[in-house]
Amino acid sequence: MNISKPLKYISIIATLTMIFVQIGGALVSKTGSADGCGSSWPLCHGQVIPKTFPMDTIIELAHRGVSGFALIIVVALGYLALKEIGHIRETKFLVSMSIGFLVLQALIGAAAVVWQQNDFVLALHFGISLISFASVFLLSLLIFEVDQKFEAREVIIQSHLKWHTILFTMSIYIAIYSGALVRHTESTLACISWPHCNSDSIFMPSNFYEYVHMGHRTLAFIMFLWFTYITYHAVKHYNEYRVIKNGYTLAYLFIVMQVITGAITIFTLGNIFIMLLHALFITLLFGMLCYFIMLISRSK
Repeated sequence: MNISKPLKYISIIATLTMIFVQIGGALVSKTGSADGCGSSWPLCHGQVIPKTFPMDTIIELAHRGVSGFALIIVVALGYLALKEIGHIRETKFLVSMSIGFLVLQALIGAAAVVWQQNDFVLALHFGISLISFASVFLLSLLIFEVDQKFEAREVIIQSHLKWHTILFTMSIYIAIYSGALVRHTESTLACISWPHCNSDSIFMPSNFYEYVHMGHRTLAFIMFLWFTYITYHAVKHYNEYRVIKNGYTLAYLFIVMQVITGAITIFTLGNIFIMLLHALFITLLFGMLCYFIMLISRSK
């Protein structure tokens, strides 16, 4: 299949831009910059160019700018993808998902600025844009013909790995939501010990923020153990398929780094750089999981 270089370049730019959208959203939440432009959208403090540029305004404007650019580049990617690889089964669905969920996350972001949504609604923002990222990521894999390079279309996946992967992906989405809720409720440092919460509440949380924090940790721990088993099974029983063996191993590396950065976040009392890495690794992990789902949908 002869795919043009412009489409390949745009797919790379779109994927990287969507990663920056994810990281930028996490930065806005962590730094409390959501109100950096007041309650104005798309204007900033009711102006096209604000008079002053404190750090929270700069961060909010940068996130809006990257999100706006992402919408433009993803629409361009979708248009070219439909022209060149529209015959591939997943293309139309992925184009619709990438654009649709990117628009939805922008609307939720705008609503949060104008109407000050509660934390439980705001926590949806990260997860919705994550679906858009995963769709763009899968489009890029189709464009670069990863399937052909790794003989992915020849893979036969048995029901055991199929259902574990599907249920794990659904479950980790809930864990991702709980992580976003930790940020939006400012519960990151509600527990300053690891793996337990605090020295005075080793076994049970004592307030709402500790429950949110420890709820996320508990889900993350379960997800880690579960994916350890899934990876072991995949590597042991699908060793002849490089796309399965290497893919699940890479995904496992991401979840290990996710756990490590989560712990270091506590040890460093919420270091911003570590928290952004935490958001990056879960973004990459979710993208890989969605690729596995696509392989599963093709497997006989």
